[in-house]
Amino acid sequence: MARAKLIETRSIDYVPLAERHGRVWHLWPVWFSGDAHLATLAVGVLGITLGGNLLWTAVAVVLGNALGTFFMAFHSTQGPQLGLPQMIQSRPQFGYTGALLVWAVALVAYVGYNAFNQVLAAQALHQLTPAISATSPGVIIGFSLLAVSLAAVGYDHIHRAQRGFAYLMIGILTVFSLGGLVTLRFTAAQWAISGFRAVPFLAQMFAAASYQLSWSIYVSDYSRYLPRDVGVRESFWWTYLGAFIGGAWMMLVGTAAAALAPQLDVAAAMERAADVVIPGLGKVLIAAAVLGLVTITSLNFYGASLTLLSVADTVRPLKSTALKRLASLGVALLASTLLALNSSGNFVARFQDYLSLLLYLFTPWTAINLVDFYLVRKGHYSIREIFNSRGMYGQWNWRGLTAYLTGFVVMIPFFSTGMYTGPVARALGNADVAMLVGLPVAAAAYLLSCRSMDLERDRRQAAAADVGLDPDDRVGATG
Repeated sequence: MARAKLIETRSIDYVPLAERHGRVWHLWPVWFSGDAHLATLAVGVLGITLGGNLLWTAVAVVLGNALGTFFMAFHSTQGPQLGLPQMIQSRPQFGYTGALLVWAVALVAYVGYNAFNQVLAAQALHQLTPAISATSPGVIIGFSLLAVSLAAVGYDHIHRAQRGFAYLMIGILTVFSLGGLVTLRFTAAQWAISGFRAVPFLAQMFAAASYQLSWSIYVSDYSRYLPRDVGVRESFWWTYLGAFIGGAWMMLVGTAAAALAPQLDVAAAMERAADVVIPGLGKVLIAAAVLGLVTITSLNFYGASLTLLSVADTVRPLKSTALKRLASLGVALLASTLLALNSSGNFVARFQDYLSLLLYLFTPWTAINLVDFYLVRKGHYSIREIFNSRGMYGQWNWRGLTAYLTGFVVMIPFFSTGMYTGPVARALGNADVAMLVGLPVAAAAYLLSCRSMDLERDRRQAAAADVGLDPDDRVGATG
């Protein structure tokens, strides 16, 4: 991509070394801002709505963010090494066609999150201006068009928008947090150690973990233009700190607001809490959080576009162009907007079930993808073979597909949602610990299946296939 162009032309294709640019610290504002918005607030209220108190819900928020962000940040390091967006990297583990399985999961996430964001934006603007309906089709559509416009211009402009918004939100959240320590008053029961309840605690912790883990499907989309000599440690920590601080901070604001006014919806509770700190701060915080909702919705549209193009490339190999990327954005916009316009009912309850579903679907994939990158192939992939339908990675990779299904199936007895509760979850008082089961089982299943691989031959094939990929590269495209 030439930086002089308004609209990014690259999509799922490899970013040559000559086009790499940016600094690794640019990752923290992308992911801080990625969490500093109203949808993140909604995650922080779940423990309170289920009957937990402020103390233990806050602890669950911090632990959940620490857990989910740990896995998410490791995906960020893949971008500079491979120069590819996240989802296309699934082909070596699942096969050229088999990767459609995980791409379908990703599309469910992108469309679902954006539909929730669109509904939440309308609710927030209704809170700011009661004359606007909380289900206003005009607001939902207008919000979507604004978000998709930022996604259309692409990578560099998204990075710049996220940096500017990060500084704005740090200022507002600092005022609210410091003021809240002095002015907000909670009942003694909210701070009681004896108020621990397993179900609200675990539901909140794994909701927070799922929320952070769900970014894994597009983390390296926003690191793939960085120079390849960016270290794993650097990209991990800049991503981790941005996402963890942004996610935990924003969720804790939601937790505190819900503890003060559990009968109110997310936006109203936050406005009331902020107005206690400084009269009028509530509307400022809501307006800023809506702005953040625009930017994260843009990231979702961008990721959905890349995933749709990956699907199209599987059906028929394509050459990346700006027009194709814009067309895929139009499809993503239509799907999420139709879902948002037809949504209704209890938003928080639906959002909790949706987060649980994402957790179950992403857990096996993230385990397999990270194990393959760090423990099996150790970063040695062929860029050209990833786009070769008859290449070394095959149409269907039984190893990845079997490990994914194994990891998912073993979690079913541990599921605990409004739609289904497994027998083990019921025995545990409806506590949901499925993630703790699915991650190690999927990882172990994949590692076991890879024992029959000739990894040295795989590495030689990858290196030979990518000779000349970057004419000025003396190291080799796979490192």
